Amino acid sequence: MDKVQRTEAQWREMLTPDEYQVLREAGTEAPWAGEYTNTKVEGVYRCRACGAELFRSGEKFESHCGWPSFYQPASGDAVELIEDRSLGAVRTEVRCERCGSHLGHVFEGEGYPVPTDQRWCINSISLTLEPAAGLRVIRAGETSGDTAQTPGMTRAAAISGAQVGARSLWMGTRRR
Repeated sequence: MDKVQRTEAQWREMLTPDEYQVLREAGTEAPWAGEYTNTKVEGVYRCRACGAELFRSGEKFESHCGWPSFYQPASGDAVELIEDRSLGAVRTEVRCERCGSHLGHVFEGEGYPVPTDQRWCINSISLTLEPAAGLRVIRAGETSGDTAQTPGMTRAAAISGAQVGARSLWMGTRRR
């Protein structure tokens, strides 16, 4: 996998201010605000900054923590793990291996009923979702085509709910 190398000026130009704050400065979205927190659409989650495949919907699970959770990445070389001592605790930061963008954190031993006993807690704003063939994610204001709704979700809920999360940020400090 070729590494993506851009200057900070190039990253600022290609990302929105909120995307830049999370992806390049290790910020965090507010809990429950991300567009993929409750999404159950089948597909591939990619890095919003470089497009690298990071996670698959089959490994996504309901952790009820406020952010999308996965029990493992798509492949062992998709992510980079870094010790994070910010906020007065030792955590493991998850970054995209290809471009170095901040994705979130991974936690172990929390007792979730998943094969790895890990919770990869990832910011929605760090991801894009490539739905499986025949599906597409609806955005605000769209009214036609197939929808990527979860079972039992109304079309209005798919448009106004989890698919169109607020972009507010939470605890947005970066250590460098």
